[in-house]
Amino acid sequence: MATTWEYATIPLLIHNTKAILDQWGADGWELVQVVPGPDGTGLVAYLKRPSGE
Repeated sequence: MATTWEYATIPLLIHNTKAILDQWGADGWELVQVVPGPDGTGLVAYLKRPSGE
């Protein structure tokens, strides 16, 4: 059976990026990609984890 995934997008605060990603990682989320935010100044992280179904 194929793995099913759930996804999250979160804003990243430049001064606190590691702590934010460490917390999400501890909850089972894997970083997929970081892209510029819609305002062009911040960053948005895309994360995934198995959905558990």
